[in-house]
Amino acid sequence: MDTANITSEALSLPVQQRAELAAQLLSSLDALTETEIDALWLQEAANRAVQIDRGLSKLISAEEVRLQANALL
Repeated sequence: MDTANITSEALSLPVQQRAELAAQLLSSLDALTETEIDALWLQEAANRAVQIDRGLSKLISAEEVRLQANALL
């Protein structure tokens, strides 16, 4: 079973079961080693770079982020 099928099945669960599953999945991340965490962050950075290169992500300048953050304060 691939992750798309697992995700589809999980999303079809009742809300309480989804919450329990989410809690279990999140707690399983606490057991990762530093090396595993580093590898996951590198993969996430690579995925984000691909999204940027393909124009799938909207880039926001640091100045704009600062302005938006200040507006929330």
